[in-house]
Amino acid sequence: MANIFSAPVVELVELNNLFIELTAKNCNQRCKHCYIDFPISKNIKDFISIDKIKSALSDTINSRIQIIYLTGAEPMTHPEFNAILRLCLKRASVCICTNSTFINEKKARFLKKVEEESSNEIIFKLSIDHYNEVKNDDIRTRGAYRQTVNAIKSLIKYNFNPILNIVNYYNEDEEVLIDEFSKLCKKIGFETTDFNFQINKYHNKYKPASENFELNDGDFDCKTGRILTDRGVYVCPFLANDHRGRMGNDFKDFSQKMHMETNFCSACSNNKSKIFSLNF
Repeated sequence: MANIFSAPVVELVELNNLFIELTAKNCNQRCKHCYIDFPISKNIKDFISIDKIKSALSDTINSRIQIIYLTGAEPMTHPEFNAILRLCLKRASVCICTNSTFINEKKARFLKKVEEESSNEIIFKLSIDHYNEVKNDDIRTRGAYRQTVNAIKSLIKYNFNPILNIVNYYNEDEEVLIDEFSKLCKKIGFETTDFNFQINKYHNKYKPASENFELNDGDFDCKTGRILTDRGVYVCPFLANDHRGRMGNDFKDFSQKMHMETNFCSACSNNKSKIFSLNF
């Protein structure tokens, strides 16, 4: 008798991490490892409305949300980014997941003023994938390395403590990566700890999902988080706008369970820690 494949199920324990996809396709970079399928055009204007965000914040008022993540293709391209940031800071600390291209000294100074208006904190996750400029820009785009280094300098000048979000594209030793990134940061006056580095395995989105992978004992993002998109609520950023990850229309009534049946789920299972949310 043939074996019947049954996907593992992960249930939401508590909604602590609220992800908001500000845009699904609008980005000024085309990174080799990105899980998003971009169209040929670079001018897709698929920004979520601020009214949908207001509704989500209202519908989750009884949830113990600790951090709101502003994410997407590149969230800082949203024309109402500053207003959305201020709105979310009224509810919880906000983590901006960005490729750094919109952060300079003037922007960092402005964001510090925005943070000071609130009792909550702004956290930055800056995408950079290698300590070597040539290797990093080969993955991301020409000039990406210097833009991120400049963003780090600008943020630490105003006492922000950015996190470097690293995809281990070349499958190198993680201790070596951390050591080399630490040296880079020290050269520009940024004293780091392990908190400042979040390293994820490279995930090939074209690789088929295994039908027999087993869940590890990791703390998956789908145990404590959901993502709001322009099309509804989904389980995680990987599966935002993918029908397999759809949890409902809004946060008034959304699914608590996720069937781990995609290749993205396999990637999460193989990763040492959560891929998207912060590891405190």
